[in-house]
Amino acid sequence: MSKKLKRTRNRIVVALALFAVAYLVSHLCPLEEWLGGRAAAIWCEFGLFLIPYLIAGYDVLAKAVRNIGRGQIFDENLLMAIATLGAFALVLFPDAGPHMAEGAAVMLFYQVGELFQSYAVGKSRKSIADMMDIAPDFANVERDGVLVQIDPYEIAIGDEIVVIAGERVPLDGIVISGESQLDTSALTGEPIPRDVVEGDDVISGCVNMTGKLVVRVTKPFEQSTVSRILELVENAADKKAVTENFITRFARYYTPVVVGVAVLLAVIAPLFFGQSWSDWIQRGLIFLVVSCPCALVISIPLSFFGGIGGMSKLGILVKGSNYLEALADVNTVVFDKTGTLTDGSFNVIDVHPAEGFDEQRVLSLAAHAESYSNHPIAISVERAYGKSIDSEQIEDVREESGQGIRAMIDGRAVLVGNSRLMEDHGIAFKECKLIGTILHVSYDGAYAGHIVIADVLKPDSIDAIASLKGVGVKKAIMLTGDRDDVAAIVAKQLGVDSYRAQLMPQDKVAEVEELLEEERARSKKGKLAFVGDGINDAPVLMRADVGIAMGAMGSDAAIEAADVVLMDDKPSNIAKAIRVARSIMRIVWQNIIFAIGIKLLVLGLAAVGLANMWLAVFADVGVAILAILNAMRCMRLKG
Repeated sequence: MSKKLKRTRNRIVVALALFAVAYLVSHLCPLEEWLGGRAAAIWCEFGLFLIPYLIAGYDVLAKAVRNIGRGQIFDENLLMAIATLGAFALVLFPDAGPHMAEGAAVMLFYQVGELFQSYAVGKSRKSIADMMDIAPDFANVERDGVLVQIDPYEIAIGDEIVVIAGERVPLDGIVISGESQLDTSALTGEPIPRDVVEGDDVISGCVNMTGKLVVRVTKPFEQSTVSRILELVENAADKKAVTENFITRFARYYTPVVVGVAVLLAVIAPLFFGQSWSDWIQRGLIFLVVSCPCALVISIPLSFFGGIGGMSKLGILVKGSNYLEALADVNTVVFDKTGTLTDGSFNVIDVHPAEGFDEQRVLSLAAHAESYSNHPIAISVERAYGKSIDSEQIEDVREESGQGIRAMIDGRAVLVGNSRLMEDHGIAFKECKLIGTILHVSYDGAYAGHIVIADVLKPDSIDAIASLKGVGVKKAIMLTGDRDDVAAIVAKQLGVDSYRAQLMPQDKVAEVEELLEEERARSKKGKLAFVGDGINDAPVLMRADVGIAMGAMGSDAAIEAADVVLMDDKPSNIAKAIRVARSIMRIVWQNIIFAIGIKLLVLGLAAVGLANMWLAVFADVGVAILAILNAMRCMRLKG
């Protein structure tokens, strides 16, 4: 709790204690007997209750006066000032009875509600501040055998930094020596540490848990993962939801209207029908207290703000409450395939040797022939082979354009490539029924077998589609640039409703445009989300109602274009994000309906004289506190 908040709390506690003393004295002590009459006793009560009133509410009165000077007349400070000072002013109407206790109570409980609001906002801001703690203060650079702490902004691409156990990784890079475990929970919400060894990518913001790592920097600090995250979180509050904007506009027009109604209520009956001034002024004051829109103007922004902070702890970054609101209305989710539902990296999934060869021999021949290539397919074959390449065995490596590789290995001709390469060299090969990239291998004119390479599904992709159905998403669709037969197999494995294959980037935009029209025709409120990770997905992410990017390993362009970023790259978190967004919107509407319902009820009672000031206090401060308590649940939603 901040020092300012503590001072406010202490002031309110003192005011509450003095109010309790004043209340006990006024009810238990024979003031009329001691002071020689009822009038003196009432003025004594006036003074007793004025002390806690001024201690608790002097700042509200000052703000009301200051805002009037600035032209900001109709706000909750003015409502509280008029209502509470009016309650004290009823002392001038002997037939009205004393109402100083109610006036002081309204101000006290209003300030309790404001204190509660400040605490709740502080809690929400702390969840954001905890996220901000991922920003590193320094990076270790070794100079003359000594580690020197350098500002991360001064580190350039290609520099080597040292990350000691217990420190945060300050910049994105590649491990060039050492092995350790990384705590990624601040970024992804996942508690399980990630093992890293030489050659692995590491992202800034993670905590190095065990061993010493030497990392070669691949991005400047301003473009690093941690910088992007902090920028997203800091800017999130600037983008208001439709509901939030409605409440702001509502309060702007609502406040002057209720002040006008309260004035009319107080003066029309006494002026034109000879009714009691004190009775109708009291009704007008009660009407003012009840009408204060605190519950709405406090709890609705707090729900969104707390929800964005809570979702960031789950590794789901939402760039604004408008996107959170749209996420809750998603009915259609469109996926890019490669890198989103699949790993985005080629893997050897099977080896089929011909007679006279075994799997390891086929992999060895292919790996040696492909060893001079940096193509992803070549890298996947070398990774599957898993042994060092003896370059002395390799001679005369030549690329056969669009077909594969020809090389001399141990003086024998080796061919590695597609079926056309085999046909052109008169090698009788076997067709493969498996879906993927097929590398045929021949050795010294004889067919050695073939290797099946494919982009495999992420472990949770199938669960991701099932989870979306579980949260009520109507359609899950996959878009890909792959061949139709590959896309068909993947779509069947995943259980998506439909797919589109062999698409260029511009084709994806056209497909999403068409799907958006279908969604609009089906539902005015329903939204379409597109999920992608690559540079070529950026235009589609911007066109969709909600663009969702895979953040940890996604491209900068995709993350920049997206409205929601999943930090752990798990597609199953899309359903979690939708579920949490819907829970937040339920809380928002609970508060709106509850606050407006109670206020309308008590306003009606106040207008006909059936509500007293204590009921007005509940309808204002009590409802606000309950709404704030409900809004604070948004910070703790787990999905």
